[in-house]
Amino acid sequence: MLTHKAYKFRIYPTKEQEILIAKTIGCSRFVFNHFLAKWDETYKATGKGLSYGSCSKEIPSLKQAFDWLKEVDSTSVQASVKHLADAFDRFFKKQNERPRFKSKCNPVQSYKTNIQGKSQLPEVSIVGTKIKIPMNGHARVAGSITTVM
Repeated sequence: MLTHKAYKFRIYPTKEQEILIAKTIGCSRFVFNHFLAKWDETYKATGKGLSYGSCSKEIPSLKQAFDWLKEVDSTSVQASVKHLADAFDRFFKKQNERPRFKSKCNPVQSYKTNIQGKSQLPEVSIVGTKIKIPMNGHARVAGSITTVM
């Protein structure tokens, strides 16, 4: 049986790490909103939405148009497109409401990153009282590890 695990941490990043985390959250939000608008336009024009595959193929061209998208973790940008595709799948199955645009004013700001590479060693790893975040180095962690399923 496949088990998905998520960990919630309280981290204390440096100023540089705070800036990169904010950029990553902003880029993930931008990509989500961009493809949500594109999905709506396509649905109004053709009566069919887009797919995860068609959206993920457009990410490199989007990075060409917006250089600042290259500064952040690429898996977080891909994950936001995956979340949009999952939201539309649930919407069409009548499990959820229609996906809405993400706002900077929402008090909950987050992004998701994945394990990379064939070695199965996580890109996000815990070393003592620090956590290694992709493209961001090590940040200090407070408290114990809480598992969220």
